[in-house]
Amino acid sequence: MLDDSVLVNIIKSLRPKQWIKNLLVFAGLVFSQNLFNLEAFLVTIYAFFIFCFVSGSIYILNDIIDLPFDRFNPLKVKRPIASGKLKVPYAKLSIYILIPLSLLFAYLLKYQFFLVVLSYVVLQIFYSFYLKNVPILDIFAIAFGSVLRVVGGAIVINVTISSWLLVCTILLALLLALSKRRYELIAFEEEAKSKRKVLGEYNTYLLDQMISVVTSSVLITYSLYTMSEETVTRFGTRDLIFTIPFVLYGIFRFLYLIYRKDLGDSPEGLLLLDRPLLINVSLWIITVLIVIYLL
Repeated sequence: MLDDSVLVNIIKSLRPKQWIKNLLVFAGLVFSQNLFNLEAFLVTIYAFFIFCFVSGSIYILNDIIDLPFDRFNPLKVKRPIASGKLKVPYAKLSIYILIPLSLLFAYLLKYQFFLVVLSYVVLQIFYSFYLKNVPILDIFAIAFGSVLRVVGGAIVINVTISSWLLVCTILLALLLALSKRRYELIAFEEEAKSKRKVLGEYNTYLLDQMISVVTSSVLITYSLYTMSEETVTRFGTRDLIFTIPFVLYGIFRFLYLIYRKDLGDSPEGLLLLDRPLLINVSLWIITVLIVIYLL
């Protein structure tokens, strides 16, 4: 039987702080105007936790694969597996249990959702063993993982999510992934390639150019989404345009944090660490809810 310290370190290795990315599962619920539909809400929560355990299992797999490098990485050496607090056999056992169970629960929830979760698992395993070392494709693999979360959340409640939001999702995920690569490249400096093979294929100028393109694309795509006839017809209002300033500020604040404060190690975690960004996102959510549900 596993003792408490092993269980605690398994939970830490699942990286609960990064489960914030799984909130994308709720996009379909919110934008289909089903937020106050109790049955749909409970099903979405169920789907959220399935993605939490699946994505957490993939984090453990990555920690096992990257163990020889993480032991010499000042940013990752404190993780349970890299530090030796969680032995590899226990880490592997948690993967063998959690992934099959998550797939089983996904299947019991809905067959189509099971296919989405299975696709996510296959994509992430392929990323862990191969795509993470292929420039550009490594970034896209991370981004498509976010898209699958959104698609999964829509499927479980039988709604169709706007193609505009799917594009926004992949662009935002690309921005986060590129920002993390940039941080790693700068943090490791000359040792970047030895720490992560794919970093040898990038340089800061290239990543800055990509970030610039994606950042502009996020704002343009979201703005077009708020003004599109499809959106106006669905929600019966053009007032979603008033959420654009929050998106603009959020992007600028994010760029400020990664370029001036060097906080790109966990871009998604900035929502929990940076108060102005957290307040801005909260105001965006409140405004979206008011426009969609009250106007």
